[in-house]
Amino acid sequence: MQNHGIKKVVLAYSGGLDTSAIIPWLKENYQGCEVVACVVDIGQDRDDLKGVEQKALRSGAIECHVVDLREEFIRDYVYPVLQTGALYEGSYLLGTSMARPLIAKALVDVAKKWVRMPWLTAQRVKVMTRFVSNLPGLLWHLDSK
Repeated sequence: MQNHGIKKVVLAYSGGLDTSAIIPWLKENYQGCEVVACVVDIGQDRDDLKGVEQKALRSGAIECHVVDLREEFIRDYVYPVLQTGALYEGSYLLGTSMARPLIAKALVDVAKKWVRMPWLTAQRVKVMTRFVSNLPGLLWHLDSK
């Protein structure tokens, strides 16, 4: 399969089966593609983060960044939602969806540092969501054109 010009990918990585399996799939299906795993810590169980870097590297990532955004998540996302009383179907908080914008921001920040290209802006970072064999992954394709 052709790599369609995709040379570098920053993957929102959880350490679970889906994101661990997508790394070798990306490398196989996008020949020469380098994968950087990005784990965003927004307060999940500490046990979930143990060994996550090594697991990403064993899965084929060339780097793994664990970004601690717990304080920013609570301050800039959770508190404002709680203050508005926003509930899904009037019964529970939107925990996962509250975190998605912050996770996306972290991926762009990692991509900017990793690529080390001064011209790379958020406008040049393209979002690609792939659902392949029930292996969803949020990928950031870095367009070098």
